[in-house]
Amino acid sequence: MMTREEVYACAMALKGVTHIVQWGGSDVYKVGGKVFAICGLRGGVSFKVSEIGFEVLTNGGPGRQAPYLAKGSWVIVDLEDLEPDQAPDWIAGAHGLIASKLTKATRAELGL
Repeated sequence: MMTREEVYACAMALKGVTHIVQWGGSDVYKVGGKVFAICGLRGGVSFKVSEIGFEVLTNGGPGRQAPYLAKGSWVIVDLEDLEPDQAPDWIAGAHGLIASKLTKATRAELGL
């Protein structure tokens, strides 16, 4: 299990991350202005994953399709099901997926 504070620390340790609170008090993490993770939405953490990650996490894993975001391969995992040894990798992976879609100039500006 992880707390929102631990998720915050994990996300903010990544390069070029900004944090805002929106959507009913959710912690929203962005890289280059693009959302890669949301904590607090429906009591869990939503994040972007690869298509394979989506299948693994939603078919027998701790995740389920994130409401309104599932078409883009987003999952949600309840905070009580977040394992401290896995969550940092999932969050870093989400960051990497979104960062890879930024322009070369933006990535350079953010030090990515």
